[in-house]
Amino acid sequence: MALDDRKGVWKSGKGKGRRTPKGRQYDDAALTEVRLLLQGRGRDRDLLIEFLHLIQDKFGHLSAAHLRALAEEMRLSMAEVYEVASFYAHFDVIKEDETPPPALTIRVCDSLSCELAGSQQLQKALEDGLDPTEVRVLRAPCMGRCDTAPVLELGHKHIDHATPEKVRSAIAAGDTHAVIPEYETLSAYRSGGGYTALADLRSGGDWQEVQEKVLSSGLRGLGGAGFPSGKKWGFVRMNEGPRYLAVNGDEGEPGTFKDRFYLERTPHLFLEGMLIAAWAVGAEKAFIYMRDEYPAVLAILANEISALEDAGLTPPGYIELRRGAGAYICGEESAMIESIEGKRGMPRHRPPFVAAVGIFGRPTLVHNVETLHWVARVCREGPEILSSVEKNGRVGLRSYSVSGRVKKPGVHLLPAGSTISDIIASAGGMLDGHEFKAYQPGGPSSGLLPAHMNDIPLDFDTLQPHGSFIGSAAVVVLSDQDRARDAALNMLRFFEDESCGQCTPCRVGCEKAVKLMQSETWDQDLLEDISAAMIDASICGLGQAAPNPIRLTIKHFANEI
Repeated sequence: MALDDRKGVWKSGKGKGRRTPKGRQYDDAALTEVRLLLQGRGRDRDLLIEFLHLIQDKFGHLSAAHLRALAEEMRLSMAEVYEVASFYAHFDVIKEDETPPPALTIRVCDSLSCELAGSQQLQKALEDGLDPTEVRVLRAPCMGRCDTAPVLELGHKHIDHATPEKVRSAIAAGDTHAVIPEYETLSAYRSGGGYTALADLRSGGDWQEVQEKVLSSGLRGLGGAGFPSGKKWGFVRMNEGPRYLAVNGDEGEPGTFKDRFYLERTPHLFLEGMLIAAWAVGAEKAFIYMRDEYPAVLAILANEISALEDAGLTPPGYIELRRGAGAYICGEESAMIESIEGKRGMPRHRPPFVAAVGIFGRPTLVHNVETLHWVARVCREGPEILSSVEKNGRVGLRSYSVSGRVKKPGVHLLPAGSTISDIIASAGGMLDGHEFKAYQPGGPSSGLLPAHMNDIPLDFDTLQPHGSFIGSAAVVVLSDQDRARDAALNMLRFFEDESCGQCTPCRVGCEKAVKLMQSETWDQDLLEDISAAMIDASICGLGQAAPNPIRLTIKHFANEI
């Protein structure tokens, strides 16, 4: 007899009692569907986000019935499942009385580079020209394709230099799947000496010697923090195992696309660097956290990790590829770790630091994709590949993601001491009819600097005296046809959308700042008060750096506000 057919089973006080336990009951059909999707997989708590992706991909949304069934199958409360599903932008949570979204979704990038290229007009044209019952048009944060702005994602297919005509043609052809570019496969990489450095180290290498080699190269964390890469290894090794390695592939800073550039071409340089770092710290498992906006990269990595396992270069299951779900905050290392554990991506209070208390509470080494790319090159080619390059008193090379009003946007590998003038020259100069006005040196968090500050080496520690920083080296170039105040508003809207909401100064401060910045004249005193509160009281770097566009626009472009 089914539970719901029995009377008085759930007794509470006098009377016949309840036929069912309190709360939303699971649906048998939905439970069957969820079990089919999860077939052959474990039910570990940290796989929750992966399972949510499976349901979203299969049905196009997350219904209340499927969420309840997933909670039942994973032995979690409905609240736990719902709070995770509703936290991430790429999950469409549909309640019982709501209509599911159309089968096809278009996400139009609204980052600064795409806005300069006309993304707002593109979105309006699509909204006016497409049937909303068949196609949903949404604005979305940076997709890491700023060099081909304006960009949109149709299903899982990115359309570069997008136009309404291109979109309609792709819809008519049913062309909604990611395009996998040609890249260096495992066999090609090994034919050029790939993985010999890893093999030599595994057979008798000394991790401290490798650490010294990496340190002598001058390599620093290229996700934005700039911490000397080799030093992290010692911090993690000093803690008892088990230890883990986590790769931060959530390249969400608007204007940044260098990691995608390398992964779509030479994924095994990164993978070998990752395995070297994992060997150095004695990691029992390596996690790659990759942003959901990179479907081609996710496919490439899945294929090549499988190839590594087949070739015996890594044990099956040693590398776990985890898929983000549209949350910029997960680029912060502790938030990323929370997401790897299947939770909301909320930054942790520190100390303790992740080198001691990371994934599952164990010591964890966190590296950026490009950092590991260079670890492999340093181990293969020697530290001189970086240390021998010097410009303006700075040592090493930097991968600058360049976009905006330049003729040749893209990733430009230049000496670390390069100035904005060098970078613009490398990018082919300014577009015809455009005069250099301002630049964003390291993503929205770095704010805007005026054109006359064109002699500053764009590297770690060089921009701090000017109230900015290099970060991930996401350089966006503005011209005399752009307004600095509009660019600053674009940046603050991004922070408003992407604040995780955990701390009030960041959540409320971003929202209030956006409202004030839409006024014809800025209330500079109030904006400064809000900025000070955000910097002093926010938990993580998002809230602490979000005021930079405000402060630098007030300082350098006062005539516009």
